[in-house]
Order: sequence, then structure tokens, then C-alpha cells
Amino acid sequence: MEGELNQPAFKPIDIRELMMEKNPSLGRLIPGFIYRLIHKIMRLDFMNGFMQKYGHLSGIDFVEASVKDFEITEKIYGLENVPKEGTFIFASNHPLGGFDSLLLMSNVYKHLGDFRFLVNDVLMKIPNLRPVFVPINKYGGNSRIAARMLEEAYQSGKQILIFPSGLASRKVKGKVVDLDWQKHFISKSVQYKRDVIPVYISGRNSGRFYWLAKLRTILGVKWNLEMFLLPDETYRHRKKTVSLYFGSPIPWTTFDRSKTPNEWAAWVKDIVYGLPGKSES
Repeated sequence: MEGELNQPAFKPIDIRELMMEKNPSLGRLIPGFIYRLIHKIMRLDFMNGFMQKYGHLSGIDFVEASVKDFEITEKIYGLENVPKEGTFIFASNHPLGGFDSLLLMSNVYKHLGDFRFLVNDVLMKIPNLRPVFVPINKYGGNSRIAARMLEEAYQSGKQILIFPSGLASRKVKGKVVDLDWQKHFISKSVQYKRDVIPVYISGRNSGRFYWLAKLRTILGVKWNLEMFLLPDETYRHRKKTVSLYFGSPIPWTTFDRSKTPNEWAAWVKDIVYGLPGKSES
């Protein structure tokens, strides 16, 4: 769950080097000023410095070091709603695209101990968080391994954390909200008899992030271009205040056949977005 990584010293990220490894012919065509611009946009000086300091840590140690370094002020509401015993699925909105996951992991660990976070398989490339991550959309030759990891996580006594949207929130009709929640956590709640704990996390990214997301959608670009802005968005959250709202457990027996799993997922999403008003009333 925690400790130090047994691996070579961290090697600073170099965009030009990465491009030359992946696509040398294209890499040679990209002008130097483009590489410098990408380096700046992705805050690679900050990221490389951060990893030089904490890259030797893993699991919850890396999580806690990250939270402390960012000097985030946390406001926690409703944690008394969460039993101190039992195994649950924590289903949360995903407003920030990165740091919100660290705050959720930190608070669940303090309250209930060990956990596993279900993530996009791309995030398994972060070695420091591999001990606490489980891929949920793995394809190809490793799909059986991923399926086994998922089953073992649900069968364990560890807490399960998930962002059901699978993507950071976007701006929809002037409001920053998650896109549709996927049904996975509903189906697994019933299958493994785990109650669901709804969680709302406050915050938003910059207008630039939402503008780029909207522009690429209009242009029909399927590739998630705004993802490249997330390191800078994460940097901008330093020394800010983030609130977390924990709701009461929703019994797994709630999710009967009166609604489809997708409809139940939308129902839980509505509960999540209602938590701030309920907690502050």
C-alpha cells in the first residue's frame, strides 16, 4: 500500500525525446519552439521537480506527500455519515481531473484504511500509484489480467473508489458537471453486495480547459486534446480550498429492476450534486 519504489532514479520528462521514441519521422518535423511551448503548457519544469522530490514514494505515501506539498485547504462535510466498518464503493464527481482523486484517496484512507481506485488503464503508467490503482477499461492482451485484478479488488476487504464519468467534468449549458455516469459501479454494487457512498468534490478547471473541450467537439476531433492541459490545471490548484461532501450509504438493495443500471447511475449522480446544498442547509 505504501513505501518506496524499488526502481532507478527518476528521469526527467523530455517531450522531444518522447516524440522521437514514438514517431521519429514526425518528431523531426516539429519545430523547436513547438516543443518549448508544449513543455511550458504541460508545466514540465514543475512536474519534473515534483517527481525528483517525491518520485521514490508509492501508494498512500505518495498521495499524502502530494496533498501536503500542494498546501490545499480541505473542508470536509458529512464524514460522520460514513460507517467506520464495512466495505463500500465511493462514487464521486470528477471536477479537477487529477488532484480530486488524491484528496478522495487521502480522506478515505484516513477514515477506513486500505482502498483501490478504479481508473482508466492509461493511468496505470504512473508507477507511484500503481499499488492503489486498478484498470477498468483495459483492452488487448492484458484484459484477462485486468479482469482478475478487478475481481480481486471487489472481493477484498478494501474500499473501492471510482469516478463513474470516466472523464473530468465539462461545461454543459453554462454549468461545470460530469458527463453521463457509467453503470459499472451499480452492477458491481449489486454483484458484490457493497453499499454505495456518494461523494461530491468542489472545484473547477480554467475556462481555457472547457473552451478547448468544446472546440474539439465542434470540430469532430475525438482525441482528448484538453487532457494535455491537466498538468497546468493541477498546478493552478495549489494553495486553494477544496470541499468534499460525503453522503449516507445507499444500500445495494436499492438498485432493483425498477430502473436500468444506467438510470440508477444517473440517479446516484443527482444525489451527489445535491450533497452541497443538503450539507450546508
